[in-house]
Amino acid sequence: MVRQTVRPFMFLQNQMKPMDKNYAPILLFVYNRPAHTRNIVESLLANSLAGQSELFIFSDEAKDESSRSAVDEVRKYIRRIKGFKEIHITERNENWGLAKSIIAGVSEIIETYEKVIVLEDDLIVAPFFLKFMNDALTVYQNEPKVGHIQACDFTQAAGLPDTFLIKWTGSWGWATWKRAWKHFNPDGKALLAELERRKLTYTFDFNGKYGYTRMLRRQTEGKNNSWAIRWNASLFLDDILSLNVGKSLVQNNGFDGSGTNCGGGGLYASNLYMHELPVKAIRPIEENMQARQAYVSYYARTNSFLAKAIRRIKRTLKGDFGA
Repeated sequence: MVRQTVRPFMFLQNQMKPMDKNYAPILLFVYNRPAHTRNIVESLLANSLAGQSELFIFSDEAKDESSRSAVDEVRKYIRRIKGFKEIHITERNENWGLAKSIIAGVSEIIETYEKVIVLEDDLIVAPFFLKFMNDALTVYQNEPKVGHIQACDFTQAAGLPDTFLIKWTGSWGWATWKRAWKHFNPDGKALLAELERRKLTYTFDFNGKYGYTRMLRRQTEGKNNSWAIRWNASLFLDDILSLNVGKSLVQNNGFDGSGTNCGGGGLYASNLYMHELPVKAIRPIEENMQARQAYVSYYARTNSFLAKAIRRIKRTLKGDFGA
């Protein structure tokens, strides 16, 4: 019998109970994109473990009246969802924004459940996504040097192993444990200062090929509100690795102009791997430097001045005059 609860955040906080420890709860963050929300839920339901997993949905309030009808449509849809072990819906009564919602949601649920799988509404997952994430959470649950699991590969680099360890955290379909989330430092200024003090910005930026340090600096200046860059920097500074995949179990459909981050032009496209992806313990626990070089090469190819200029020209020719 599927039990569905819809209650304010404070009530949810007081009513939670530990779940079957075999399967991590799924945290889904939604806002004003009903079609995207439907797609991610349907792709989750195609996973055999959906019926044995609890789903926590966090629905943000409309930022303004122009978003009201879309937010209401999303909320009408999520109240009708079936197919999960239990469904808990948190409807905010004010607009929190994605960063605050994710930080609060993960912090709250992980305190009771000790591990979480986190998704946003613009993602699509493969049929074996939940099995992979739960297997990885089990295999590495007692390994303090691994703090994050990422199931999306957008590099499409030839030769990447099925799974590998890297000092970088992706945010499109990820999981973590309570023990690792304790490393999260929301203070971007402190993180930036430490990266600069230890002269780690070049490495943090994949040998200067992508501006992660710039992204963090912009967060400290209030020019973005990224939780992900702070999570990335937190684990990086503590020398904690992420388990990543060479075959993508997640696809990001958010670069269509519907969200805060849009207009990727296929830059972060990924092909869903539709088969089971086994999880084997990697030994020794150390960064795969060939995989890191694949990311360096990817960013060197896609983030150069010439590559950016070509993308801008293509977008202009298509009538996209955005930044």
